[in-house]
Amino acid sequence: MASTRPSSGRPAKGRRFAFEGKNTYTERLVRGEVVAENEEDAKRKLQRRGIRPTHISRVKSVRTRAITQEDITVFTRQLAAMLKAGLPLLQAFEIIARGHANPAATQLLTGIRADVEQGSPLSASFAKHPKYFDRFYCNLVAAGETGGVLENLLDKLAAYKEKTLAIKKKVKTMLMYPMAVMAVAAGLVFVMMRFVLPAFKEIYTNMGAQLPLMTQYAMTLSDLVVEYGWLMLVAAVAAVVTLHRLHAKSYALQKRTDAMLLHLPLFGNIVRKATTARWLRTLSTLFAAGVPLVEALDSVAAASGNLLYEEATHDIRTSVNQGMSLASSMQAADIFPNMVVQMAAVGEESGALDDMLNKAAEFYENEVDNSVSRLSALIEPVIMVIIGLIIGTLLIAMYLPLLNLGGVVS
Repeated sequence: MASTRPSSGRPAKGRRFAFEGKNTYTERLVRGEVVAENEEDAKRKLQRRGIRPTHISRVKSVRTRAITQEDITVFTRQLAAMLKAGLPLLQAFEIIARGHANPAATQLLTGIRADVEQGSPLSASFAKHPKYFDRFYCNLVAAGETGGVLENLLDKLAAYKEKTLAIKKKVKTMLMYPMAVMAVAAGLVFVMMRFVLPAFKEIYTNMGAQLPLMTQYAMTLSDLVVEYGWLMLVAAVAAVVTLHRLHAKSYALQKRTDAMLLHLPLFGNIVRKATTARWLRTLSTLFAAGVPLVEALDSVAAASGNLLYEEATHDIRTSVNQGMSLASSMQAADIFPNMVVQMAAVGEESGALDDMLNKAAEFYENEVDNSVSRLSALIEPVIMVIIGLIIGTLLIAMYLPLLNLGGVVS
């Protein structure tokens, strides 16, 4: 019977049932879970798997969280370790699914296991869920199945995902830290403008004091915030939401954003190095697994994470398909550093392309680590100085009339 689960990338629909029964071939007691529409459907699925159920109970629904790439990375590492230890594929899937802390991931893995049990190749079962298993992942698994070295390629795949996730986290942390601090500073300024400065204005009005020019400007801004402050907040939130939706739908806006990220002062160089490292790591992993270069470049384009690199990769693929060398094609794309092009050329001439690409990836991963460490050490005091200047200016504007009245300032 064909699987009834959708191919939209979501976990299989249906209810989860815990079962206990006997394997009809070995008479061994087995326990586990199955995804089905109802108890009768669960029994039928178990019978097709050669299991005679003695007890079936529905698993109570619990609050689930979204399946992340961290979940997929941990699953890949666990599956590789279990296969290397000699466990059968289906048993490994069952152990990982039952032990997962996220019910959504358990449901996803249970559905994939059912597909494999019904005769579907593992790579094809993964391909039904492109939201979690991209083309690169499926191609590498398919190469492992074809060559009979699935556990080794899963191990390489887990290492690849761990390294790329580590780079992504470092770059995101670097970008998010200043944004978070500036957001807190903006919130503090808003509170001062909305609640603190009006109280000082009332005091100075009752005193009939002549306000310095700096204080007058601050009070004028405070009046605007008091009158239109909440409207400004709503407009800002609406603008962010609208921009996010436009970005999700507009290819041109996505491309412009990716180009802007590569040219940001200070940050752009790190983003470029991280993208280059991911591109090199993906291509070297696929090529080492025996995936043909042209086919590997398809997966690399999708995994690059930047539309400029994706378009350049498609151009490189076309050139390679027409007989040009990889190094010449990369040089023509004019997006990779000279060192990367030279290492690719040396790798092609020596027949060790995957090794040279891997070394280049390691170099740029180390460069990202060093650049993030240096920038993090630099950016924190700079942000503190900027925030201090903003808050200090407001405090001076608030207290300057009092200092004038006290004769401290002439």
